[in-house]
Amino acid sequence: MRALCATDLSAASEAAIENETCLECLGRIGVDTIHLVTVVPANVHSGMPGVNFKQRRRQGMNQYRQVIEAAGFDVETHVVRGTPYRRINGIAETVHANLSVVGSRGQSPLENRVIGSTARNLARTTVVPLLVNRVERATDDPDVLREHLFQRILFATDFSENADRAFDAFSYLRHATEEATLVHVRSPKDEGVDAGVTPREQLADHASTLENWDIDTRIEVRQGDPANEILSVEAEVTPSTILVGSKGRSRIRRLLLGSVSEDVVAQATGNVFLVPPPRAV
Repeated sequence: MRALCATDLSAASEAAIENETCLECLGRIGVDTIHLVTVVPANVHSGMPGVNFKQRRRQGMNQYRQVIEAAGFDVETHVVRGTPYRRINGIAETVHANLSVVGSRGQSPLENRVIGSTARNLARTTVVPLLVNRVERATDDPDVLREHLFQRILFATDFSENADRAFDAFSYLRHATEEATLVHVRSPKDEGVDAGVTPREQLADHASTLENWDIDTRIEVRQGDPANEILSVEAEVTPSTILVGSKGRSRIRRLLLGSVSEDVVAQATGNVFLVPPPRAV
């Protein structure tokens, strides 16, 4: 498997990329090659006052490469110019990445925020599964908040086709997963519309699959606002990562994921693993 790791050369990016446990987790799910990407915004030039980008780029990328190679991965580096989320998506497609990883906080000396507009735009447009790796805020020497990326997963589903696609990610995540919480959120409009199989029974089918893989599993059926309830369950069970599909639509014509997935990416305490729908050919 190939992973793309985006960096803005900030302390937060360093924390996300150089954490040994995070790298070990990527190895456990089958990643053997990491494409390290940094994007220079089009309006930033090396001759600008106070910007010594060439030296910082060389030092930062070499440092990251050494750490990642020492952890046993093959590494390729990409330094490109343009709009960060567009270039990240473009490279992910070009190298056939299986997933992208972006730190959830960070500001480089180039005033290029990886979190904020870039992370939100990636959540909306990513062409491959996207791991938003949460990093401490308000500190000069941040660390990741959840070292074991996939050890405890909260999976949120509306039983749509794309939610099922997100569940399929367990086929490789399971090699690093010990516990899972499966949650479905019902709204008042859902009452009385079940056609034979209840949400709890559908979750139980998923749970059976995970338990066959020796993953301890619990199920939760909640009622209310989907994003709020997903985040409420996160606060209760403290998962390493929330696994969710984007742009899903249930059979009862109710959106769970789409704007909800963006809210989860923006507000979750821990990591979020976002699985997009297949790209139209």
